[in-house]
Amino acid sequence: MRFGVWLLGVASLASPLSAKDGLGVYYGWAAFRDATPPRCYAISAPEETTGKPTTKAFLSIGFWPNRKVTHQIYVRLSRERSTNSGITLSAGGRRFRLRVEGSSGWAADRRMDLAIVAAIRSATSLSVESIGRDGRSIVDAYSLRGAPSAIDAAAIGCVSAR
Repeated sequence: MRFGVWLLGVASLASPLSAKDGLGVYYGWAAFRDATPPRCYAISAPEETTGKPTTKAFLSIGFWPNRKVTHQIYVRLSRERSTNSGITLSAGGRRFRLRVEGSSGWAADRRMDLAIVAAIRSATSLSVESIGRDGRSIVDAYSLRGAPSAIDAAAIGCVSAR
């Protein structure tokens, strides 16, 4: 239950002024659709983090039908990262160096988005790592149980939103 309340809070942070339709909850993942502009996303919170979190970390996979964007990866770290440190996402034995802005990261391009989603579909866990402003490691670990279903629900939710 605690996770569901947190997930609704994260969803409201992701787009505070949009209407949200729940598309489903799949273990530690959920899928939502925002009406204006139409967008859908699968989202999860880390199961474990190193140190004391200072922000609400999450990983989302977004779909923006009006922009013809699908499977867009976005992560927010649980703590502020050092400006000298990158963000690395690891899943299914693969490591991806993300494009960074502040304590957030995105895939470098569409190919990387799709490679990360493929890794998510075949793995059981995922980690996002960086170095914090305090010099300590940041590791946000996610369970991927339910992720494929949430991703599919978000994709289908945006097809029906057009």
